Amino acid sequence: MTSSQDLQRLSAAIRDVQDFPKPGIIFKDITPVLGDATLFKLSIDAFVNAARPLNPTKVVGIDARGFVFGAAAAYELGVGFVPIRKKGKLPYKCDSAAYSLEYGEAVVEMHIDALQPGDRVVLIDDLLATGGTAAAAAKLIEKVGAQLVEIQFLIELEFLHGRKNLPEGRVRSFLQY
Repeated sequence: MTSSQDLQRLSAAIRDVQDFPKPGIIFKDITPVLGDATLFKLSIDAFVNAARPLNPTKVVGIDARGFVFGAAAAYELGVGFVPIRKKGKLPYKCDSAAYSLEYGEAVVEMHIDALQPGDRVVLIDDLLATGGTAAAAAKLIEKVGAQLVEIQFLIELEFLHGRKNLPEGRVRSFLQY
């Protein structure tokens, strides 16, 4: 289990960037965590320690920062990694799911053969904001008959209430703001 002291160290390293990507937004920058070997290991350990008792057969990561955490966690767990990407970025036949953005719609895709019925999946991303991308990813996972056992985030922006858009009881975040 990841200690509260380790989580405090991770939280202290996350940098707030004002007015990025547009005025009025405070961006939670995880690059200081990624750039520090000890902190990066602590973050991966948090995902792995939470996922291991769930006995996943696959880890799915959301484009793009979910790839960083998800692939490393999959390696440590000894299971396969599946990327969910923005539309048009995967080379093989894909299934897709749309989700709403502030102004418009976006689409994520996953290869049609990436998961099998019965796979136990942990979905990983860096940050939970409104939950739209993760909800679309969850739909793709469940559409093929895989079991979504948990959705994990390093950071959750609680004031955006993204958790309400995701399957109840299957969401975990390690740092809340």
